[in-house]
Amino acid sequence: MAEVQLHNVAVRFGSNVATQITALDGLDLVIPEGQFAVIVGPSGCGKSSCLDLVAGLNAATEGKSTIDGVTIEKPGPERGMVPQNYSLFPWLTVQKNVEFGLDLAKVSKSEREKRASHYVEAVGLSAFKNSYPSQLSGGMKQRVAIARALAVDPEVLLMDEPFGALDSQTRAVMQELLLKIWQEERKTVLFITHDIDEALFLGDVVYVMSARPGRIMDTIPVKIDRPRDYSVTTSPEFVELKKRIMSSLHDEVDKALAMN
Repeated sequence: MAEVQLHNVAVRFGSNVATQITALDGLDLVIPEGQFAVIVGPSGCGKSSCLDLVAGLNAATEGKSTIDGVTIEKPGPERGMVPQNYSLFPWLTVQKNVEFGLDLAKVSKSEREKRASHYVEAVGLSAFKNSYPSQLSGGMKQRVAIARALAVDPEVLLMDEPFGALDSQTRAVMQELLLKIWQEERKTVLFITHDIDEALFLGDVVYVMSARPGRIMDTIPVKIDRPRDYSVTTSPEFVELKKRIMSSLHDEVDKALAMN
């Protein structure tokens, strides 16, 4: 496990000062090891830019981003990423897709197969291990993407709206599956979503971002007992937290719409 810290971070795109876009500005964020942290915010507020920064895909224009005190300069094996669009290799089977990162890491064939099989089973796809992505539903593809990210045993799991394209029933199943795996492994998780219910159901803490340029404008601990099931979504505590987030976001969504 690992602690993620972003201190006074700014991310700007474009070299021309007059036309450059500031995605993040003055962003401070600390995610302790083992925490399931969720970021919500209006469209275009810089949520994905924040995730890409931790992933090492973008560099901070100002400020500092670290994992366990080490500056993030590029992608690394201690971080696993699950994108929204699956990003599976269509010519590889489920098993081979999950093995892919292990193969790059030069893990032995026997160990690679063992670890991949463990996570294929963990996401409930053992019966489909020899199937190709074209033969899978959207939810099944996302399960493969999660298994692939976990198979390399990352310290930090980065998830960019991974269930956003799924129907509501499949999304609920995937959320419960993710929580089950997280409760067993306790990875540090940074999860991006537009869905307030999803944020509260999954997270230990929900960070609310402002309209662009993004910064953390509210930090909301979710003190709802674990393990959780969907009965918590109608509890008074859940409803009050949802009201708080909706109130925080209301004006920011208006600002975001005015920018577009």
